[in-house]
Amino acid sequence: MRHGLIPTVEDYLGRRARVYGGERAVLADVIPPGSDGAERLAELASLATTAGVHVLATSLQHRPRPHPGTYVGRGKAEEIRDQARDLGADTVILGSEVSPAQARNLEETTGLKVVDRSQLILDIFAQRAGTKEAALAVELAQLEYLLPRLRGWGQALTNPGAGIGTSGPGETRLEQGRRAIRRRIQSIRSALRKVSQDRIVQQARRRRVGPPEIAIVGYTNSGKSTLFNRLTGCNALVEDKLFATLDTRVRRIALSGRDALLADTVGFIRDLPHQLIPAFQATLGAVGDAAALLLVLDGTDPAVDEHLRVVREVVAAIVGPDSAPPPVLHVLNKLDLVVTPEQEARLAALQAETVPCVALSARTGRNMSTLEAALASLVVSRTSPAAPSVP
Repeated sequence: MRHGLIPTVEDYLGRRARVYGGERAVLADVIPPGSDGAERLAELASLATTAGVHVLATSLQHRPRPHPGTYVGRGKAEEIRDQARDLGADTVILGSEVSPAQARNLEETTGLKVVDRSQLILDIFAQRAGTKEAALAVELAQLEYLLPRLRGWGQALTNPGAGIGTSGPGETRLEQGRRAIRRRIQSIRSALRKVSQDRIVQQARRRRVGPPEIAIVGYTNSGKSTLFNRLTGCNALVEDKLFATLDTRVRRIALSGRDALLADTVGFIRDLPHQLIPAFQATLGAVGDAAALLLVLDGTDPAVDEHLRVVREVVAAIVGPDSAPPPVLHVLNKLDLVVTPEQEARLAALQAETVPCVALSARTGRNMSTLEAALASLVVSRTSPAAPSVP
């Protein structure tokens, strides 16, 4: 057996397409020549840590495009294999989604389990989904991602099965596994339709008789939960890790003497696996009906422009092409960490680019009164029958 290769029956079971806490990994990514991959690798390392994986080393390759056969070049693949052997790693985690063929070829070259970024995010969601709808949506996303990647080796490819529910004596164990996954996918879709219908009825009832709802959205780890706690006086979980919040939390707040509902939501991330959009819809069903959105950005992050683009794209995907998103109040968070003239200049430029906008520190409470006044004005203008809606 090649070094580090997990017994191949795991391919039949689909376990090699999953991430398990305690695995020891080398991270690898491919970026164009002249690009700086430090931010991408740092985010990938944060994702791996969130999933419970021990990151032992990172490896970056500059190529015009990923290798069509093995994602990284064959020389780099052999380098990763040797590095993993020296460090005792059993997994390589890639910084982009790869094809089933690329994953298989890289496994054969390195003797390591190969997990790509999409698989990693899917498993983090699976670990943290707390509501029935979110759990079903994430399981569906995992199965849809797994199905074309389910690989059979040895007996899984050749050992025929027979009996009730199979296609007869000629059907292999691999084919049976695929049939079982397809049946489960159909079952989950049916259950999700019912849960989604119930949620839509509940949301319609809240819109008729309840206070206006404000949704906090933003890139993951931008300080949304800290802001939620500051506005509501709650002690919701705050962690310095990606996807610390997954299921939406809702609390009542008072804005200029008027009640409103504030929802803390899951953070977004670049290159979100498209299979997970329904999971976001499950946890962010109120975004399209919200009276306003608080779009939170880490004002100190060098990649804040990219984060803003990602959040806007995901919100548009959740709301759908036929609807306009609610009005947005931008929040440039972590003002307490802005200490250099360069950071101050960048923050001023961001404020000019993201109107309406409030720069604040959710951790210290600085400028919170300014936020509350701006938010109250936005909600009143949105919900008052006599006032035009905010563009």
